[in-house]
Amino acid sequence: MESPLAPLIKQLQRLPGIGPRSAERLAFVLLSWSKTDVHLFSSTLVDTHQSIIYCETCFNICITSPCSICCDARRATTSLCVVAYPQDIVALSKTNVYNGLFHVLGGLISPLDGIQPDMLRVQELLSRIQTGSYSEVILAISPTLEGDATSLYLTDCLARFSSISVTTLAFGLPVGAQLDYADPLTLQRSLEQRRRI
Repeated sequence: MESPLAPLIKQLQRLPGIGPRSAERLAFVLLSWSKTDVHLFSSTLVDTHQSIIYCETCFNICITSPCSICCDARRATTSLCVVAYPQDIVALSKTNVYNGLFHVLGGLISPLDGIQPDMLRVQELLSRIQTGSYSEVILAISPTLEGDATSLYLTDCLARFSSISVTTLAFGLPVGAQLDYADPLTLQRSLEQRRRI
């Protein structure tokens, strides 16, 4: 006989890093909440999902476009940090080391998953570089197989901009790691010790 919590457990398992046991535990926690708390949680989730948009400039998540990072006049406009996902911006911002602009690709090249370069925001990146005054482009891409493939592809694309220094994060991030799981100190050292490609 199927548990009455089975539909909820199934949905919770869709979250990254949540297996069957964790999903079951979370389901029981949610079941113990008051109806008011459950309604608040669900309405907050729906409201957040409906209000989030992508910045027209950098493609970070935001409520108004352009986002607060792109509108911040205190940021260095000569440095552009390229990341795969919006959560990578959050991870890098926690280091308080980088004060330039960002560009979110929206994923990584992964032929096995059917993700080709034209499905990412590479053309938008190249357009930004062509019309901007950048002296450095930092490829802050997770050091995975897909990340390495994406970095190599971007390096080839950026080779035509000879006046721009293309750098990548320094060693310190373990191979196969995701940026949003790295601790701020590791990210800080990786940013400070970035190297030219």
